Amino acid sequence: MYPDARVVRLIDERFVPVRAHVREQADLFKKLGARYSANWTPTTLVVDPQGEERHRIEGFLPTDDFVAQLDLGLAHSSFGRGEFAEATREFGAVVDAHPGTDAAPEALYWMGVSRYKATNDATALADTAGAFRDRYQESTWAKKASVWGKS
Repeated sequence: MYPDARVVRLIDERFVPVRAHVREQADLFKKLGARYSANWTPTTLVVDPQGEERHRIEGFLPTDDFVAQLDLGLAHSSFGRGEFAEATREFGAVVDAHPGTDAAPEALYWMGVSRYKATNDATALADTAGAFRDRYQESTWAKKASVWGKS
């Protein structure tokens, strides 16, 4: 289904893929589309074992960006399960592995939130605001984190 070996390997190792083709599986497509408000194809959802959506990717992306978004989805899934130390690690891995993608500034933001949730130490938020002064300054995520750097 995916032509790039990196995508195939990541999905095989970390996901349980479910595919619903709009024409070939119209009933399943309609059912899943209604449940998850998926109104466009392709829509890739990262869903936890309880069926809760944790991350959404709509439309086609170049491979590097798609892999980064899948990794981001895994981190959001850990966060959603309350596994904040694991989420911190996973969000950090997204920043390190995919620094030039749109996923990186979002991951940096949520890494700070995860660290704060894991420790209850507001220094994690201030450190994240500081990191945004060095990277991704023009991103929406930097704007959201900017209040954390104020005394």
